[in-house]
Amino acid sequence: MTTFAQLRKAALSCPETAEHVIAPGIVAFTVHGKRFASMGKDNLVELRLPAPDAEEALAAHPAAQRLDRDATPAGVRVPIGDINGQQLNHWVRRAWLAQAPRQLAARVAAGDDATPGEVGDLPKAIGGPATRALAGAGITMLTQVAALTDAELLALHGVGPKAVRVLREALT
Repeated sequence: MTTFAQLRKAALSCPETAEHVIAPGIVAFTVHGKRFASMGKDNLVELRLPAPDAEEALAAHPAAQRLDRDATPAGVRVPIGDINGQQLNHWVRRAWLAQAPRQLAARVAAGDDATPGEVGDLPKAIGGPATRALAGAGITMLTQVAALTDAELLALHGVGPKAVRVLREALT
């Protein structure tokens, strides 16, 4: 069963995301002040998605509800227990991309096509997921990696302990 901790991890893995407690028991995730995901005591995940993505999410989850704002579709509300971890990661990312400033979203989307060994001076041995995560966060050089802690690197979705070890070895 998917949990709030997984929602939190997925949301905070997106660049420039902030977490806010907006009321007792209600936590929202924003990018540049725009909410893209939230969850309340009712265990419903609220995702601010563009209409095509919202329709896809509604079709995939029978318990999902349309989220309207001033009679305009604004996303979906889905019980957290009805969505698996991979789906949650996908929809959180789609919601983040929809709400992020264009340049930031474009930079992150460009990271999706990053190939190991072809991004700056990052070592090929870190693998595809770590390469895409770093490129999506705008990190393309080992000098940028050097400024980050292991915890900050591990917080990027796709960067695991092996990638951190390889990066640290490349720095020495």
